[in-house]
Amino acid sequence: MKIIDTHQHLWDLDKFTYAWTKGNATLNRSFRLSDYQAATKGLDLHKTVFLECDVDEQFQVDEAKYICSLADQKGAKLAGVVASARPEKPGFEDYLQKIAHPKLKGVRRILHVVPDDTIDKPGFIDNINQLAKYHLSFDICVLARQLPIAIRLIKECPGVQFVLDHCGNPRIAEKELLPWQDRIAEVASYPNVVGKISGIITNATPNKWTPVELKPYVDHMIKSFGWDRVMFGSDWPVCLLNGTYKKWADALLVITKEYGVEKQRKLFQENAERVYRLG
Repeated sequence: MKIIDTHQHLWDLDKFTYAWTKGNATLNRSFRLSDYQAATKGLDLHKTVFLECDVDEQFQVDEAKYICSLADQKGAKLAGVVASARPEKPGFEDYLQKIAHPKLKGVRRILHVVPDDTIDKPGFIDNINQLAKYHLSFDICVLARQLPIAIRLIKECPGVQFVLDHCGNPRIAEKELLPWQDRIAEVASYPNVVGKISGIITNATPNKWTPVELKPYVDHMIKSFGWDRVMFGSDWPVCLLNGTYKKWADALLVITKEYGVEKQRKLFQENAERVYRLG
């Protein structure tokens, strides 16, 4: 199966600092393109999309420019960049202009690392609405309990393309389906949102998860969004906290095998081309 990975991270601790990795034995090291190539060896990887890594704020512009420079290298499979952003702060449009690049496809502000009322800060909603003018999408990264915040944001920005990361982070190890199921259905009711099937193995049973455990969550995402609005993402290297790239990709292929290759192709490749404009 040809793969477009819509959620790949890279960080180089020799270049920038990522305070959140400190104390994490698995993630507190550099993960460069060469490491990603090793992790995906044997897979038919066609293109990738870089997702910002919550770099320390003073390095936001530099990280975006650096990753875009990697995407410009001859033969690079890095086809799109989703950069870090702070829409709750003044100067948002100036920042977008500083990082403008043909490979820049969107921005993200991780909302589960800030207070729940961050989207109520003056200017936040207005700034997100500005993304439509720049033809940029916004990746929403929230915890399952914060899905009502995501719904509010989507509702107030109807002209913006949103991507919901990590299936909205369901509590899989706890076998919690409600109220996550109802909230995902509501998110999916808005046509300007696509669901990214990524990042869920980190929420599954530590070191013991199987495709069977993940299937109810994947199936509900597909049922809610439909086959034209779901995309595969590896969440590498964060996925290493509870598995490997190949184990996750193989699990998703097993989970969706019953639906047939044509629909799997939408999930693993075709929708990504359209949503992140990778052509």
